[in-house]
Amino acid sequence: MIDPQLLRENPDAIRVSQRARGASVELVDEALAADQRRRSAISESESLRAEQKAFGKQVAQAKGDEKQQLLAKAQQMAARVKELAAVTADAEAEFTRLAGAIQNPIIDGVPSGGEEDFVTLREVGEKARFDFEPRDHAELGELLGAIDIPRGVKVSGSRFYFLRGIGARLELALMNMALDKAIAESFVPLITPTLVRPEVMAGTGFLGEHSDEIYYLPADDLYLTGTSEVALAGYHADEIIDLSGGPMRYAGWSTCYRREAGSAGKDNRGILRVHQFNKLEMFSYALPEDAEAEHERLVGFQEQMLQACELSYRVIDVAAGDLGSSAARKFDIEAWVPTQGTYRELTSTSNCTTYQARRLDIRSRGESGKTAPVATLNGTLATTRWLVAILETHQQADGSVRVPEALRPYLGGLETMEPIKQ
Repeated sequence: MIDPQLLRENPDAIRVSQRARGASVELVDEALAADQRRRSAISESESLRAEQKAFGKQVAQAKGDEKQQLLAKAQQMAARVKELAAVTADAEAEFTRLAGAIQNPIIDGVPSGGEEDFVTLREVGEKARFDFEPRDHAELGELLGAIDIPRGVKVSGSRFYFLRGIGARLELALMNMALDKAIAESFVPLITPTLVRPEVMAGTGFLGEHSDEIYYLPADDLYLTGTSEVALAGYHADEIIDLSGGPMRYAGWSTCYRREAGSAGKDNRGILRVHQFNKLEMFSYALPEDAEAEHERLVGFQEQMLQACELSYRVIDVAAGDLGSSAARKFDIEAWVPTQGTYRELTSTSNCTTYQARRLDIRSRGESGKTAPVATLNGTLATTRWLVAILETHQQADGSVRVPEALRPYLGGLETMEPIKQ
């Protein structure tokens, strides 16, 4: 949820953000009006309760007929207090609904526009070039016996697959290298639940306009997560946490599930866009004033991983209209995919400021003793999709694939993945 004080004191900033995102500006005015009704109801209720308390003393001192008259008035007052309590509850609920629908105000400098209006911050590494016709990752995966899509489709339907043999080993090697990196940077590893309650899914902001992307189990009233960010955000829900020593960092390893609704016809070949994959997700709780610096650190960790995998990539500042509702700023890192002649997203890193923490009631205590919402940040450190870029970038003419040096210790020293069939 947005900061109610910011809504009251600087609604124009929120209007500007909503407009940049392509979201409803009218919602800001509706929330302001609801906030005024809520505050008026609270004020009237508190005044009447104070009057009721004082009146109670008067009733206690009265006698005879006067007391009977005062008791009748006290009953009327009690009925009015009850009525106002209901009005206040309704006003609170309406404000919460409207304010909760407003997306996180973007940070100054976020580009305006939609999906194609990102700003490229830097390009790193030389793009792979070949003196032979390169194979795409799906063909390489078949040659290596690493990816079995036909049997994935047979078992589960479209956009499912098996990783087998060296494919399974390669993913585990990548994930374990990422985990070692995370531990070295003081992240606490967690293997997270992949089913969460509705209040946790809603608290992270995932039940908005893209809720059709999420698998739901109605019999259990649980959601399958598309990222361990959800469980990691819910980990400290309704808690006061200690950030006096700096950001609190977790690395969540989980299987992720996405319906990919609306993706018909996109990336039908291979494993770029699938319903199930594995991911190691970084998640940080930080003081709001430390959030932007922590965001840069997370991007730095991701870049170190891509460089270790010897991949060419670019870092982009995602435009406001392409941000999720929780993110105030997001940096994507996209790797060069040779057979597509373009960059494809491998990681996203978001600064959600205090938006998720307000919804999940996660606070820290300052030096004054008062508590305040913390900032939350998240970012991918490794995921199944990386195999696409690794296979295509490091392929050789005979269909073999050179193993990046940093990954070799995680594959028993293996230097080359060899085809098992021609």
